[in-house]
Amino acid sequence: MPHTQKVLGLKIDEETRCAHWHSEIDRIAIKFYCCGLYYACFECHEATGCGKAAVWPKERFDEKAVLCGSCGHQLAIQEYLECASVCPSCNSRFNPGCSLHKHLYFA
Repeated sequence: MPHTQKVLGLKIDEETRCAHWHSEIDRIAIKFYCCGLYYACFECHEATGCGKAAVWPKERFDEKAVLCGSCGHQLAIQEYLECASVCPSCNSRFNPGCSLHKHLYFA
């Protein structure tokens, strides 16, 4: 396993891909503000999470809440939003389409 962080969701693989998002570049997990646990995606949290989804407020964007499924590096939210869909630690590509869903996670 490339990382040791526990990631929750449906059909999670070793790089945090899930039943909903499983292309080669789908390799991040997000710590949910509401419960403080990493989930592979919003749909996984909806299916198995706390039932109280809440987005990270902007004043907390300095907190580590995004996990690279390749190397286990935890990115601060602002760092993730500015990383151009590439892990700053291992250079693995992230899915740039995730930016279409950032409103589900971040204010």
